[in-house]
Amino acid sequence: MRVAAAVVGSTLLIGAAVVLVVQTRADDVIYRTQSEFNTIIVSENSQGIRTLRFEDYGARQSVVKLGDPDHIALPYAKAVHVGLALAENPKRVLVVGLGGGTIPQFLRRHFPDLIVDAVEIDPAVVRVAKEYFGLRPDDHLRVHVADGRKFIEQSEPVYDVIYLDAYSADSVPYSLTTREFLQATKETLVPGGVVAGNVWSSSSNKLYDSMIRTYQDVFAQVAVNDVRGVGNKIVVATTGREPLTKDRVARRAAALAARGRFPYDLEEIVEEGYELLGELDGEGEVLLDR
Repeated sequence: MRVAAAVVGSTLLIGAAVVLVVQTRADDVIYRTQSEFNTIIVSENSQGIRTLRFEDYGARQSVVKLGDPDHIALPYAKAVHVGLALAENPKRVLVVGLGGGTIPQFLRRHFPDLIVDAVEIDPAVVRVAKEYFGLRPDDHLRVHVADGRKFIEQSEPVYDVIYLDAYSADSVPYSLTTREFLQATKETLVPGGVVAGNVWSSSSNKLYDSMIRTYQDVFAQVAVNDVRGVGNKIVVATTGREPLTKDRVARRAAALAARGRFPYDLEEIVEEGYELLGELDGEGEVLLDR
């Protein structure tokens, strides 16, 4: 339900949800609620750009444009598919962290044969994704309300690619950074499987160096794709031994984008920001469960 913005700071109580009506020069808040886990805020501007945030002035979690399902405003949501490019004939993927559902919905549209499981701990986020961001689960896009770590720990090794999209500039859940968690993630992958995580950069993520060190401790190969112009870094880790050089990954990215008819150039994203990491450089420490 949309609530028109009129007066700064006024609130309405509708059912069990508190909706804050706020007028700003650019975006109007059309929905706001407090869940067990987050303050969930949905705003929209005059161009039909709808944004999801957790907490006031928090980082943008998802952005969609009404009537244009392939409008991708957040650069990381383009770059993260480098992970899919590394998988051989992927059939099933897991997305941990739903937000507005941008990533699983993109996969569903562009790879209709792919089975996509999305896991989100907050049922209110799932509801908002359905009501405000067009999320439509079906037989090939299944949404699970669960703790992402527990879901992985209880899963069989069935996934070709796992997207870890539960890290944000505002919060990095420690339980999703540790060696034990990454080991469980590795065991959930098929042979040669890939993990792609949006880990942010050290300027906003104080655990960045240690997270990279931990990935290198668990996986055979680790690369980082810097997302130019923003604070995101996509870490890509695989159990495979085939050297994932920039040239090879760029060719795979081009092939994936062509096959999926991407509305942007994934090969260019690789060319601009991809780096295969070498030996451990001593920075950071392996993160362990407390």
